[in-house]
Amino acid sequence: MTVAKDESGQEDADDKGDMSAGAPQGAPDDGYTPSARRLERERYRRARARRATAIAALSTLVTAAVLYLVVVGAPGWPRTKETFFNGQYAREALPKVLEGLWLNVRLLVVCGAAVLVLGMLIAIARTLRGPVFFPLRALAAAYTDFFRGLPLIINLMIVVLGVPALRLQGVTVDPVLLGGTALTLTYSAYVAEVFRAGIESVHPSQRAAARSLGLTNRQALRHVVLPQAVRRQVPPLLNDLVSLQKDTGLVSIGGAIDAVRAADIIVGRSLNYTPYIVAGLVFVALTIPMTRFTDWVTARMDRQRAQGGSI
Repeated sequence: MTVAKDESGQEDADDKGDMSAGAPQGAPDDGYTPSARRLERERYRRARARRATAIAALSTLVTAAVLYLVVVGAPGWPRTKETFFNGQYAREALPKVLEGLWLNVRLLVVCGAAVLVLGMLIAIARTLRGPVFFPLRALAAAYTDFFRGLPLIINLMIVVLGVPALRLQGVTVDPVLLGGTALTLTYSAYVAEVFRAGIESVHPSQRAAARSLGLTNRQALRHVVLPQAVRRQVPPLLNDLVSLQKDTGLVSIGGAIDAVRAADIIVGRSLNYTPYIVAGLVFVALTIPMTRFTDWVTARMDRQRAQGGSI
């Protein structure tokens, strides 16, 4: 009987020690210290984490070495290196590509803002209730169906190359403005569907509760429905902005000197394709932070949903 009491008492002490070790730092000292079992578990976890890191680093180095040997030893590698990875042309192209990239960034900012506003208006038009708004809903649906189905490159050719051919008085022929217009027309259709999905995902009881509190339909939409819809659709909206950032390079078909066109000029003169690689890497370097930010926002919202927090 005495032995049983001692074992029970030891187990209680270990559990209390575990509870003390799990307490947040800065909490008042309650007199407990981590048990030997808890300390041993922590040492094991740290050792396992160090071992996993070492294995990952080693496997990465081995994989990189194998890929390097396969690529360098492949037939035609010297010619490929000279054509696509020439250091001389890379150094020549980089400053001009970066200078042209400033145009792409400005297009992203201006067109992104215009796309969000126009897409929101189209989404609201598609969700209006009542038979009197049927023509507006039909026009909004036709707009989204048409521009989502029309290839962006064709839209750009029609707007950037076709509109100047009309020679209309007072209509700009600037390829940057026309290209931005084409991008806005296409991407607003995609964003409108994202917003519409968010609006329709809000339960009708939210709108009914707002109306019961005395809010009008417009006030309920503005203060209750839209805030929830926008928060829920942040990840897909950011994905659309990432795609828009890449497609700003297509305005070069009208002659605008952006990053792609700057690389194309050097390629046309040298017949070396390294500037295209430089322009592509610059776009990738600009896109990766936005992509990682989108992933972070998505993971954060998923955690909030799992915890029952605000979405």
